[in-house]
Amino acid sequence: MEFAEKIKHFLDWLLGPVTFFLFSVIGFGAMIAFRGWWTRTPVALSLFGLSVVVFLLSMTDAQFRVIIEKPDNIPIVIMLCSIGFLLWLAFRKMAINDGLIEQGLPTIEARESKKRVMCWPDLIYSEFLIAILVTIALLWWAIEIKAPLEEPANPAVTPNPSKAPWYFLGLQEMLVYYDPWLAGVVFPTLIIGGLQAIPYIDMNTKGNGYFTFKERPFAITVYLFGFIVLWVLLIMLGTFLRGPNWSFFGFFEYWDIHKLTSLNNVNLSEYFWNTWLGMPLPENIFLRELPGFAVVIFYFAALPPILANTVFKRFFIECGFIRYNVMANLFLFMAALPIKMALRWLFNLKYIVGIPEWFFNI
Repeated sequence: MEFAEKIKHFLDWLLGPVTFFLFSVIGFGAMIAFRGWWTRTPVALSLFGLSVVVFLLSMTDAQFRVIIEKPDNIPIVIMLCSIGFLLWLAFRKMAINDGLIEQGLPTIEARESKKRVMCWPDLIYSEFLIAILVTIALLWWAIEIKAPLEEPANPAVTPNPSKAPWYFLGLQEMLVYYDPWLAGVVFPTLIIGGLQAIPYIDMNTKGNGYFTFKERPFAITVYLFGFIVLWVLLIMLGTFLRGPNWSFFGFFEYWDIHKLTSLNNVNLSEYFWNTWLGMPLPENIFLRELPGFAVVIFYFAALPPILANTVFKRFFIECGFIRYNVMANLFLFMAALPIKMALRWLFNLKYIVGIPEWFFNI
């Protein structure tokens, strides 16, 4: 029992805010770098079996079971499993097709396109059977699992934690790091619109109609990072790891309402004037927030041309000035979220530009 408790405490430590995001990014990079290895059927089945064993062992813990068995959280578990399967299927086809292309052979999709399948009865019959099975599953779900209904709303009692619906938990997590006008409107619009714009910004015409990674590495990596790391994982974080007072809790950690994490949130202007220069904050708002404005201007005005002459040089040549700048600024907006999260966790940095007098905070 002591050994099991040590493992649980270690896993809870891994699920801390900094380590959770760090290992998520490392895992995302490993998923892409070793896609040819982990997508092999024996390896994938072994990883799946190991995950099932770990999940079943974790279900023996009372706190883990309480979190997972919440009616609100069951769809999240199903979503994570389905996304994992679809990722494996897509990357498996990518690995196979990349190998076939290197050998000068037709892709899987090119071979299957030669097969003629009638809409009726082949397609309609299969869809009809799937619809029946899904209907049966939903009926069973509605009968066996109680709806997560609570007592009538009481203005004198606020739930703790007070969480948005699961599909908004990613936005609620963003509110920890940005003002509502940024976290609730600007960033979701730019991130979702940017992900949709990737096929139109990327001038690479390869990879249309078949799975491949080597022919579309940039578009696939950026899209998956935005979807998996900045959306799915934030939903997972808000669902399973955020407890009372919106504090971080591990899977096996009791949700103690008295747990409070003391954060001495400091703005960049306070770091600059008070800590580094040893001076009081200037009374003039623009002078006080000048370091923050300089950082923001450098980030969005200077980084695109720097990247155009270094990392994104090939994209700048292929895309042209306008298309490249749209792509670069969308990319920087997406990267701003993990950067701000890391700054908040590591340095307690609240706002780069903080003007509460005007309700303008970045």
